[in-house]
Amino acid sequence: MKKSLFALLAVCSAMSVSAQDSTRLLPVGFKLSGSADVYYKYNLNENATDGKTSFTNTHNSFELNMISLKLESSFKNVGLVADLGFGKRAEDFSYNDDRTRFAIKQLYISYAPASWLKFTMGSYSTHVGYELVDAYANRNYSMSYMFSYGPFFHTGVKADMTFGSHNFMVGVFNPTDFKSAAGWGGIKYVGAQYGFAPAEVPFKFYLNYIGGIDTLKTRNDQLDAVITYQVSPKFSLGYNGTVSMYKNKPDDTKGNWFGSALYLSYDPVESFGLTLRGEYLSDKDGKKFYSLAEYPEGGNVFALTLSGQYKIGGFTLIPEVRMDMASEDAFMKKAETPKSNSANVLLAAIYKF
Repeated sequence: MKKSLFALLAVCSAMSVSAQDSTRLLPVGFKLSGSADVYYKYNLNENATDGKTSFTNTHNSFELNMISLKLESSFKNVGLVADLGFGKRAEDFSYNDDRTRFAIKQLYISYAPASWLKFTMGSYSTHVGYELVDAYANRNYSMSYMFSYGPFFHTGVKADMTFGSHNFMVGVFNPTDFKSAAGWGGIKYVGAQYGFAPAEVPFKFYLNYIGGIDTLKTRNDQLDAVITYQVSPKFSLGYNGTVSMYKNKPDDTKGNWFGSALYLSYDPVESFGLTLRGEYLSDKDGKKFYSLAEYPEGGNVFALTLSGQYKIGGFTLIPEVRMDMASEDAFMKKAETPKSNSANVLLAAIYKF
């Protein structure tokens, strides 16, 4: 870990110098960018384990979440992306790797033999879902259940095809969230995406699929839809819906979970905005939220999250309030008294360069 930290600091130092004279250190065709995020969270149940989504499972603590450095290079029709992260957020994102705060978030090489076709091999963030791992890319700081329970990344090869307003992707990957399939008998997942983004309308639609047999010999197929629409310069809508279906091969048992979230964003001025996320998750078969033995019948959960965004250049300050309400007593008051709801307040600071 010490070597990884020293390497990251060396890159940061070089990046600092390059900010003064980028042409001196970075060859033509190279681009360096990055981000960092920190936060404070208070859980009104006074229980850190009340958090059942990714990256913010703490209580009454200031946290250094992640610093990322992303190197991009391109020459003619080939390209490279190397995206490195350091911190608890990076560790949670790459949870199947060795438990280290240093992680390769993305590493891939691409080749475009034609203007409409591009092949990519390596490891990259999933095409499934609305939210992204980097804090600066989301309007809310805390994550949705669908992001937390869906795939994080894929490692394999994919082909992207673009025909006017329509785009398609097909790919073959290692088991979900594994950078290496060594030792898993060669099992693979198949992924696909259809996208529609007309140039004349501020509207985008994506239909996503990922499916295969996981490392526990369970068949998993997930369908996911994402819609965004810029209603006006100040108001935008987003929607994400997902259903994930399971079939256990040995005993032929079945189950599923599904979720739906609506994002309402309002930006009265350039420097300030608000986003309200409402999410419903149904887990009647106890596959995700109700996977604990105490709730064999499963249930559902509804979450409301209101986040503000105050921006100055690459800096963003996010105050946030969140309320989660479950059909069963899935939360705990001070880790002692079962409760059906959990409330949180949070303040996050993000810087992107």
